[in-house]
Amino acid sequence: MVTNSLFQRTVIWKVVQNMLPGKKNDQDSGESAPSGIMWSFAAGSNLATSTRNAEKESRKNLNKFYKELRTLKTVNLAGRQFGDEGLFFLAESLAYNKSAEEVDFAGNGITAVGIEAFDGILQINTALKTLNLSGNDIGDEGAKCLSDILIENVGIQKLLLNSINIGDEGAKAISNMLKKNKSIRILQLSNNAIEYSGFVSIAEALLENNSIRSLYLNGNYGGPLGASSLARGVLGNKSLREIHLHGNGIGNEGIHELMSALSAHKGKITVVDIGNNNISPEGLRPVAEFIKRTKSLLWFSLYMNDIGDEGAEKIAEALKDNKTISTIDLGGNNIHSKGVSAIAETLKDNTVLTTLDLSYNPIGSDGVKALCDVLKFHGKIQTLKLGWCQIGVQGAEFISDCLKYNTTLSTLDLRANGLGDDGAICLARSFKIINESLTSLDLGFNEIRDDGAFALAQALKANEDLAVTSLNLGNNFFTKFGQIALSEARDHVYEMSEKEIDIYF
Repeated sequence: MVTNSLFQRTVIWKVVQNMLPGKKNDQDSGESAPSGIMWSFAAGSNLATSTRNAEKESRKNLNKFYKELRTLKTVNLAGRQFGDEGLFFLAESLAYNKSAEEVDFAGNGITAVGIEAFDGILQINTALKTLNLSGNDIGDEGAKCLSDILIENVGIQKLLLNSINIGDEGAKAISNMLKKNKSIRILQLSNNAIEYSGFVSIAEALLENNSIRSLYLNGNYGGPLGASSLARGVLGNKSLREIHLHGNGIGNEGIHELMSALSAHKGKITVVDIGNNNISPEGLRPVAEFIKRTKSLLWFSLYMNDIGDEGAEKIAEALKDNKTISTIDLGGNNIHSKGVSAIAETLKDNTVLTTLDLSYNPIGSDGVKALCDVLKFHGKIQTLKLGWCQIGVQGAEFISDCLKYNTTLSTLDLRANGLGDDGAICLARSFKIINESLTSLDLGFNEIRDDGAFALAQALKANEDLAVTSLNLGNNFFTKFGQIALSEARDHVYEMSEKEIDIYF
């Protein structure tokens, strides 16, 4: 007990030291009087008192964290900044712990030195299922140390190592660990500096690992060659279900081999994210072929590429043969009304697609009309995202008319479409018709002033049976009078029907 107490005090003092003013270097050995403020540690001084208070508070917090790790199932210690010293104290609680299954140590100033605290502990801990070390600057050395430890771990299934400043060497160490570790199902390595060599290492690990289900490599530097090498690993792996490669500069060249591998994959790929990868219409052929052939894909993202109308038409054609995709994200792809019309036509006979994201595409009012003409009576879309689509007041009229008949749409995002008061008034008219499906409407950033706010408020009062429970009106131009009118309408609905509506200003 004496030893543990001494260790704890040492750790706490090191944590507290980070809060104290730095020591001034002795630059002059002469006898001249020092200038500036002299810090005093004398008993009863302000600094001595502050130091004791800080130490007491740190001890209190560390003991609290320690207790949580010993007793709670889920422990969130993200952003507490206890550093390496604090981790050495806290890690001990995980040694023979049978309570904590999910632990979040993200953003705590942990370095490679602190990772050593897990040595001898994670090897014997079988209860911990999720470990989050994201946002700690552990670097390649820390990744190597952690990987050596996790080779013998049989409990952790979800490992989050996003933004930990690792490159190819760190990726290689983690890959070598994956060749032997059989428990990790979900691995997140997003927003690091992994390049081609690191992707090669990960691909080699995929050829030997049969337990990994989800792989996150968003925001790295794989490029075309990295994607091609990863494709070979994907092709030889049967356990992979999700692959996230957003923002890797894959391009048309890299996407060809990757999609070909996914098409030939023997397992059941359910999620693919290839957003923000410089893919143009020329790169869409293998993508469309994959969509046609897959029998398991549920969620697919092409967000922030540049497929244009030509690419949208290829995707629409592929969706005619697909019977599994429920969510597709085509946001930010320079799609105009022509491309949206092709997608809308596909929705007539599609009964599985429930979420469609077309945000950040200049589809205009003509594109919205094409969608609304179909969604009035066809399709199963439940979530429709049309933020930043330049639909204007005329587009709002088409949507208002559609909402009078549609029975499936529950979430509608219309942010930043220049609707103004006239657009808000159009949508308010549809509120007066009972719609039992629409529960969430986002009208943020639409230059709505008091007249639009008053119209929406009156519509809410006129239809207490309206299904809407969430209305976002943030970043508009109405005054406190418009806000008061909406608040009163919200209160009126609650008084009449006991239904709560969350209105965000």
